[in-house]
Amino acid sequence: MEVSRVRALRGPNLWSHHTSVEAIVACTLDEESIATLSGFEARLRARFPQVGYLQPTGHDDTVSMAQVLERVALSLQAEAGCPVTFSRTTATLERGIYQVVVEYSEEDVGRLAMQLAQQLCEAARNDTVFDLAAALVRLRDVDEDVRLGPSTGSIVQAAVARNIPFRRLTEGSLVMFGWGSRQRRIQAAEIDATGAIAETIAQDKELTKKLLDAAGVPVPQGRSVSDPDDAWAAAQEIGLPVVIKPKDGNQGKGVTVNVTTKEQLTAGFHTASEFRDDILVERYLPGYDYRLLVIGDKLVAAARRDPPYVVGDGVHTVRELVEQVNRDPRRGEGHSTSLTKIRFDDIALATLAARGMDADSKPDQGQRVVLRNNANLSTGGTATDVTDDVHPEVAERCIAAAHMVGLDICGVDLVCDSVLKPIEEQNGGIVEVNAAPGLRMHLSPSFGKSRPIGEAIVSTLFADGDDGRIPVVAVTGTNGKTTTVRLIAHLLTAAGLRTGMTNTDGVYIEGRRIDSGDCSGPRSARNVLLHPDVDAAVFETARGGLLREGLAFDRCQVAVVTNIGAGDHLGLNYITTLEDLAVLKRVIVQNVAVGGMAVLNAADPVVAAMAENTHGDVTFFALDVNNPLMSMHRAQGRRVVFVEDGQLVAAQGKIEHRVPLAEVPITRGGAVGFQVENVMASVAAAWAVDIAWDAIRVGLRTFVGESDNAPGRFNVFDYRGATVIADYGHNPDAIAALVNAVEAMPAKRRSVVISGAGDRRDQDISQQTEILGRAFDDVLLYQDQCQRGRPDGEVVALLRRGLDGATRTSHIEEINGEFVAIDRALSRLEAGDLCLILIDQVDEALAHITRRVAEG
Repeated sequence: MEVSRVRALRGPNLWSHHTSVEAIVACTLDEESIATLSGFEARLRARFPQVGYLQPTGHDDTVSMAQVLERVALSLQAEAGCPVTFSRTTATLERGIYQVVVEYSEEDVGRLAMQLAQQLCEAARNDTVFDLAAALVRLRDVDEDVRLGPSTGSIVQAAVARNIPFRRLTEGSLVMFGWGSRQRRIQAAEIDATGAIAETIAQDKELTKKLLDAAGVPVPQGRSVSDPDDAWAAAQEIGLPVVIKPKDGNQGKGVTVNVTTKEQLTAGFHTASEFRDDILVERYLPGYDYRLLVIGDKLVAAARRDPPYVVGDGVHTVRELVEQVNRDPRRGEGHSTSLTKIRFDDIALATLAARGMDADSKPDQGQRVVLRNNANLSTGGTATDVTDDVHPEVAERCIAAAHMVGLDICGVDLVCDSVLKPIEEQNGGIVEVNAAPGLRMHLSPSFGKSRPIGEAIVSTLFADGDDGRIPVVAVTGTNGKTTTVRLIAHLLTAAGLRTGMTNTDGVYIEGRRIDSGDCSGPRSARNVLLHPDVDAAVFETARGGLLREGLAFDRCQVAVVTNIGAGDHLGLNYITTLEDLAVLKRVIVQNVAVGGMAVLNAADPVVAAMAENTHGDVTFFALDVNNPLMSMHRAQGRRVVFVEDGQLVAAQGKIEHRVPLAEVPITRGGAVGFQVENVMASVAAAWAVDIAWDAIRVGLRTFVGESDNAPGRFNVFDYRGATVIADYGHNPDAIAALVNAVEAMPAKRRSVVISGAGDRRDQDISQQTEILGRAFDDVLLYQDQCQRGRPDGEVVALLRRGLDGATRTSHIEEINGEFVAIDRALSRLEAGDLCLILIDQVDEALAHITRRVAEG
């Protein structure tokens, strides 16, 4: 078994809505059915008992090794604790070649699971050793390394529950919610609205206390110190006992509390100095350590933090008791588990020594042995939820502290006997405020209720009912995609929306191209959604990007399918039939949001059938007002767009909006049929985004099919009295549409310049010139940069074959070079002639033609 071309499908895709790993798997003849491999399944289950059924219960089909790989890769992830459920294996038309798709929750874990699954299958086949325990440990370790921590994860989960899209911007905790101009960002438990100054203040504990004191919030007195002697002097001024800690520390690192002697203070100074140069001494406040969480204007959670401890049994030593506690599966090394393992280090030993004990002491039965004086969870402490106990005045003081510093999300550290009564009544105080506070103690407290922290943070970022989404229009089809995308973007811009657009020419933001080349894939679309100045987005969605990565978005508001016709690119990447192509193209239709719109060509039966595959409503468009499907759809009170009496009509029930085609320059008064279809699709999409009809009419009037608005899409030039048309048509359907358009234009003699893309099927290349041979007098064939793996001359030979028996063509030339062919065609033109130039290098060819036209 050979596994190749492993891809990560990072969005909705051909197979499912799930993120998945897709692999091409080649099986040998005996691997096409594991029934021929004696004892294989028994050996597999001996190595991996949890693998489950290799096919659905009740089926008795042949099981290939590719299907086993699929099931093992899915089961390995499940056993490693990753929430995945979807997998699929599909045989291709090539004997022994399969497409295997397995869902993942984290891409690195999914890829590793596929590798380990292959190793396990090979071990079972060859009867060699496979260490299942080690494989699962690897998967869990990778999962823990790459997945979001509990704090950030809780926020993401809350956003997903509200249908707010998210995207991780780094491998860490920087996450974007929403799209474009409506996006918000977080870094762990810190939001984008939090200023750097507020964070700086929170890090400076001395400054924080001064500000809180000025606001009337109780704080312990103290000051910065320069050395151990100065620390002792400060302690004398404040009064013992004291606390010594780094001035801008975190997670309790370097903190020594309840210091009563100079020796303890000196040792504490050196401990704090290991973390920071600036050291702070302040009055020690007796009582419990509380963490209160303020989000916006509300106190949303509170927890009492207790230092790590063990309880003696009269038999085991302190060290052994710590080891027993740390074996609790809830305790881990980092922050990914609900509890952290107790840190048994020098600080713990010093704490024991202060109590006359050491690591080998055996505490009495029931004796509680505290291992640290501070109660931070990162050192193994525990948390008890006390949210419901917080006195209103305590909550007010904590909110005031957060606002004084300027933090939107603030962890307030309070020391007092109880949160049941005001701080002032018990000589307590706020000892710190923390930016980006850890949320674990509130999400998974050791004792008490979990609090909905993620929901509270998301509610701070987005108002009720706001899902952070901008209108997204996805456009696919065989022909007309780029023009339709450009026109939709133009209509949205006419309505005042700052629009981002991707197509085969580049990436555009508010009409300015920021990237060039074929940008019709998901990476370019994701870049548009990332841009903060985009109010709406229109994406050309080509087959290649869909196959490589899936969609760039989870849902779109509008999906437009222009046509399927006879298809294009058939035979590539296992898309071999028109049905295969339709299933791929309808992915955008399947992922229309509830309440969204699918805009479908009613005149194309394959496209019209996609209406059954959408979660949204459907707008049908077609030139023929009497199309039965359109008539029925309109009778149901649903939207249709058609042409009647020289007017484009958008109708819903008895309501009609009409636009004379004479006012739509791109259609040349309605004479260019395929452009009329593009306009109908675009108008339907703009209508679905609730663009005002006045703006739609303005947009249609101002969109001219020239090289600046729609390069390579029926661009018309006047050259010495002859008509020159440049277009990027590159498949039989496009050629047929172009022929229909130019036949409506008068001409004494018609010529065409054409090459062919080498990655098309032979019959698709030849069919183009078969069509042209019936409509053009002169045909100039050229070879240039579009051979795509074919030997020199093969594409031109196929084009020439299509002209065999041509009924009209009387002059044929073969030319090497696109620009040479263009110049040759222009040199043969006389006034009244018409020349159609099918360009390949769009920008360069148009620039060349424009220059020649200007030269006259």
